[in-house]
Amino acid sequence: MSKDKPKTLHGLESLGALFGSELPVGSEQEELSDEETENEIDASKFDLRVSLDKKQRKGKAVTLVTGFGDLHEDDISDLAKMLKSKCGVGGSAKDAEILIQGDHVLKVIDLLKAEGFKVKRSGG
Repeated sequence: MSKDKPKTLHGLESLGALFGSELPVGSEQEELSDEETENEIDASKFDLRVSLDKKQRKGKAVTLVTGFGDLHEDDISDLAKMLKSKCGVGGSAKDAEILIQGDHVLKVIDLLKAEGFKVKRSGG
């Protein structure tokens, strides 16, 4: 009296069978690349200003990036995340501005130019 054992699946290919996925492995990546090209922003149309700000911050310096215009808040936060990680500091993105903790004006300008933005330093 042997019981029928459940079929044992091994490897990553078996995950599709486990969850009932009927998509071929390569088709999902092609769809993602099409969506990425639609969502890309035209960086050259933004005229960004980067400045060092100490006002209303108890003397602590922050690097302020402005001039995003009508860019979506999610795109601004993604850009802020990239800048924060490259500078190795904290910061935030709110009210169509990016705040990077500390004096990182030159580094932020270089990073934004590498991304294709038109950037100018404002302030002293």
